[in-house]
Amino acid sequence: MKLNKNSKRRKELVAIAARLFCNQGYETTTVRMLADAMGIKSGSLFHHFNDKQEILYAVIESGMLHAMEIAQQALATTKTPRKRLYALARAHLSTLLEDRDAHVVAIYEWRSLTQDSRDWLVRLRDAYETSWREVINECHEAGLIKGDQSLQRHMALGALNWTVQWYQPEGKLSPDELAEELVAMVLREKPVT
Repeated sequence: MKLNKNSKRRKELVAIAARLFCNQGYETTTVRMLADAMGIKSGSLFHHFNDKQEILYAVIESGMLHAMEIAQQALATTKTPRKRLYALARAHLSTLLEDRDAHVVAIYEWRSLTQDSRDWLVRLRDAYETSWREVINECHEAGLIKGDQSLQRHMALGALNWTVQWYQPEGKLSPDELAEELVAMVLREKPVT
């Protein structure tokens, strides 16, 4: 019997796998390494997951679902286009900081998934990007953005996603300031800092 996808234990196992895949890489992380880190026997791992591929899928899916949830919560409380863009950027940074390992795995290990898994996750990604598409469009209609909206969306998300490589929360900019800088960049405003 497999664990419920929403069980606390499964979430713990997914977080441990995310850390290992992030640090070791999916291909070099063995089932034995996963089981040892999870405090279970190798065979017991398959009580929780069908195979290593399912674990990778669960890691990436968990990060994406969390990002979608945080984004929707952020948008529910903001009204103006600029504030909505800031809310999305800040929410995205929040999930990157909270689920850093899962997002690094999603960026670098995406191609290790089966085609069926990638197809489903592409649908999740597209649903997430719909929020960005709508907010970028609102900014365009309000005269805040000029030019290719698709390009601006991709550039904003690319810039945000790359922060997992260089951003240090204890560094020069807070997540709030970093989100403001991104908004200023997208809207071609004067930099905040």
